[in-house]
Amino acid sequence: MGGVELIIIGVAAVAIAAAVGAFTIAFRRAEPDSASLWPKRLERRARLADRSTPTMDVVVESPPEAEETPDEVEEVAAAVEEVAAEEVLAPITETQVIVEASPEEVGVTRRQFFNRSLAAMSVAWFGIMGIEILAFLWPKISGGFGSDVDAGNAADIVPEMTDAAGLITPAFIPDARAYVVPAPVKMSEQFAGKDVEAGGLMALYQRCVHLGCRVPWCDDSQGFECPCHGSKYNSIGEYFAGPAPRNLDRFAVHISEDGRLIIRTGVIVESPRAIAQSVSYPQGPSCI
Repeated sequence: MGGVELIIIGVAAVAIAAAVGAFTIAFRRAEPDSASLWPKRLERRARLADRSTPTMDVVVESPPEAEETPDEVEEVAAAVEEVAAEEVLAPITETQVIVEASPEEVGVTRRQFFNRSLAAMSVAWFGIMGIEILAFLWPKISGGFGSDVDAGNAADIVPEMTDAAGLITPAFIPDARAYVVPAPVKMSEQFAGKDVEAGGLMALYQRCVHLGCRVPWCDDSQGFECPCHGSKYNSIGEYFAGPAPRNLDRFAVHISEDGRLIIRTGVIVESPRAIAQSVSYPQGPSCI
């Protein structure tokens, strides 16, 4: 598994963790409304002040019967009638009663609406990204990269990539992500039995073995030169200079019964740096 695949898997793991966090925020239990906690925040003095003032008892002491005179009796009776006529009223206090509505009556609050909307958008975005990552990593069982790709008639490819001066221009096969180049007359022993040559042709993977940049062809030097970090290879992908750890990777190839060059992009052949180059490089100024 290459570095690009590991990075993609890491991004997918972070995305899944973020989705779990979004769900946790969206569906956590809402905090109780501050209005329902008001009785607990009142001071004890305020609660005592809200209580009604108790009624006042009026006590009238009568002198001993033996000492009462008719005039005193009349005065006491008049005082009792006067006090009885008066109404002792308690002070009137107003209280506010807060009745909390049930969740069925309130419905969906604004907080819940925005949280659930955010969760829905997050799920949709991460779902689409996850599908794209799976589509990128999922192996193709037929057609395209990862399967056998028809590069064309092998007999017609060599004349098209070589000019009168003997300079070559590799044929690029987009579906195979590969350059088709002429194979050297004598193949290196490290490729023995690995089917990297067929009909005098080889297929080189376009990806630089250093950090995966696409390596373009340089007509002037007649080799492949990576613009990212300066790795250089000759026309058959053998390492020449730069931070690349090995030669360009190659695909297994074969010639079909009707003379077609078939590139097996599902079979990648790696090889160490060549001790001696099979093809001369550079043949001109570098492009980088």
